[in-house]
Amino acid sequence: MPIVTFHLVEGRYPPERLDELLERASTLYARVLDSPLERVRAFVAGYPAERVAVAGTRVSRGAQPAPYFEFLVLHGRPVAQRHALLAGFTDLLVELLDAPRALIRGRAVQLEPDDWAIAGEPASATRRAEIQARAGAGSA
Repeated sequence: MPIVTFHLVEGRYPPERLDELLERASTLYARVLDSPLERVRAFVAGYPAERVAVAGTRVSRGAQPAPYFEFLVLHGRPVAQRHALLAGFTDLLVELLDAPRALIRGRAVQLEPDDWAIAGEPASATRRAEIQARAGAGSA
């Protein structure tokens, strides 16, 4: 389930930095969620500078790029984990891409286990024990 997508302006960042962003974001995600790294997916979605606006001005006309990211978690993940990922992904963008912290935006998207498929099966079935364990930990 762990999926993160970084939405960035194309051509603004060295490929090796993007590689490192994907690798370190994957490791961070796995560590924070205590999830096997094999489950993590990380993406960079690139947009032409003329198709990105910040404060009403296109980046192609001088606006500073403002990275945005979003990540998916199954409903029931503790708020502390979601906050750690919001902070951690922001820190990676600042460190690796020299993005101004004040311009970065991020979003945690919680999905119901019945609305997420793993190998064509609802996560509510394939991850039943994990979901129940998290629900039990949240009520304790």
